[in-house]
Amino acid sequence: MASVPSLASTLQQQLADALTAALPDAGTADPLLRRSDRADFQANGILALAKKLKGNPRELASQVTAALPAGDLIKDIEVSGPGFLNVTLTDRAIITTLAARAADGDRLGVPPKAAPGTTVIDYAQPNVAKEMHVGHLRSAVIGDAMVQILEFTGENVVRRHHIGDWGTQFGMLIQYLFEHPDELRHGGDQADGEAAMSSLNRVYKASRVLFDSDEEFKARSRDRVVALQAGDPETLAHWQRFVDESKIYFYSVFDKLDMEIDDPDIVGESGYNDMLEETCRILEETGVAVRSEGALCVFFDDVKGPDGNPVPLIVKKTNGGYGYAATDLSAIRDRVRNLKADTLLYVVDARQSLHFKMVFETARRAGWLNDDVKAHQLAFGTVLGKDGKPFKTREGTTVRLEDLLDEAVERATAVVREKAEKVGLSEEEIVENGRYVGVGAVKYADLSTSAVRDYKFDLDQMVSLNGNTSVYLQYAYARIRSILRKAGDAKPAAHPELDLAPAERALGLHLDQFGAVLEEVAEGYEPHKLAAYLYQLASHLTTFYDQCQVLSDENPAEVVENRLFLVELTARTLHQGMKLLGIRTPERL
Repeated sequence: MASVPSLASTLQQQLADALTAALPDAGTADPLLRRSDRADFQANGILALAKKLKGNPRELASQVTAALPAGDLIKDIEVSGPGFLNVTLTDRAIITTLAARAADGDRLGVPPKAAPGTTVIDYAQPNVAKEMHVGHLRSAVIGDAMVQILEFTGENVVRRHHIGDWGTQFGMLIQYLFEHPDELRHGGDQADGEAAMSSLNRVYKASRVLFDSDEEFKARSRDRVVALQAGDPETLAHWQRFVDESKIYFYSVFDKLDMEIDDPDIVGESGYNDMLEETCRILEETGVAVRSEGALCVFFDDVKGPDGNPVPLIVKKTNGGYGYAATDLSAIRDRVRNLKADTLLYVVDARQSLHFKMVFETARRAGWLNDDVKAHQLAFGTVLGKDGKPFKTREGTTVRLEDLLDEAVERATAVVREKAEKVGLSEEEIVENGRYVGVGAVKYADLSTSAVRDYKFDLDQMVSLNGNTSVYLQYAYARIRSILRKAGDAKPAAHPELDLAPAERALGLHLDQFGAVLEEVAEGYEPHKLAAYLYQLASHLTTFYDQCQVLSDENPAEVVENRLFLVELTARTLHQGMKLLGIRTPERL
């Protein structure tokens, strides 16, 4: 594993050293380096220094330029405007740096974090005995991408699927199963998620009808809740059946999403049941929570209702029952104390922001969160239909996640089939690629949008070959793989001695930013910035194709090899970047 400094970081260091050498009175100064349309980079830090030192910015810029070391990095440096430095790098430096990245395998020269911590990511929170719908999509997709990205940076990541598997509705379901023991049978393969959910739905609907119409059954159901909470073995055994059947269904949906989910990652509300009373006791004894009208509450100066009165976080209800807050606070205690987490990341709908704000503040007051242990909600917006309203079926019901994914795969398969004959794909490859393209289209549409924003679900646009779509990126990758197959005896090889065309330089400079982008994405929990980087990379590749023929008998062998080197590194970067977003890149499309 080789850590390869980016061109920008190397240049930044040389400029900083030159600033210190030329202007010792300035102390430690930031060159304020950024990419520029006028050159490869522009450094704007001298203007602020000139004001501090009461000097002429252009004269100070010239002194800094003179202090820069000779070497292979900088081709040209120009003082412009009020002391800006326009810097052009050498072609040799670009190719040499990229060659070092290429030699570092799948990591592409991206260094792991110097001091990794432990992050617990809470995402994809389905409910037992209920179908997953479009509302579960974003938490699953964004959470899975952040797991991949953080693990790539070297962070120790613990996945947590906080499923809804506890509460009063289970008394109704379990009592019905006691009285109708043969109802919960899906009669198919244990991996048949559709059948499992069909069976669960049948039991849920039947038990709800009985609960609403039969007072005696309702009373028996409430008694069953008490038995469940008390840990009655027979009641727990029936509850476990619901959980197990639901997991069969969950796994089938996550399999369609091309996501990995394992039993140890699933710790639902029930997993913290034994901690609830202790959590409440600690909060009350430390004065963090107080009794109010019989309930145990936490109050906040800045959280008030429309009437101006404080709105509390209710930890324990008047009737002795526990709310979501007690479970969430117990989960924080467990994740900090037992999992040794120093970061808790919650991928949860933005509409729950107030709840988590109050939960996090309560945990801070209790000492479970502090300067060394932080919690963050990666809040996400709503999936909208083409009409700009929350995405619903034509009948106005919530869209089932499986239906949405099936339609995406169907549309994508049709797109793949249109080009299959030209590429020579078999029927098996068409079906497989259709799945990868369809699921990738859904994921990318989500991940290419800033999480906090709402986005419109438009399958026609998602599976388009044009524009900012995963299909465009997947075809860019497949196109490179095709070129590499056609290259024959010509092999990718870096040639730092060559002069680069403008499109080659632009592609090379963008490739070099991969590590810096990943660092920014990981620090800010912003996967849309990785999607934007990959789309720009594919766009640079398109320009490169148009302006620089890769395989040509008219080009010297070293030019062909260098261009093959550039496109192969582009393919590897696209593949790794898409993999981190949870999206496959087929070899042929």
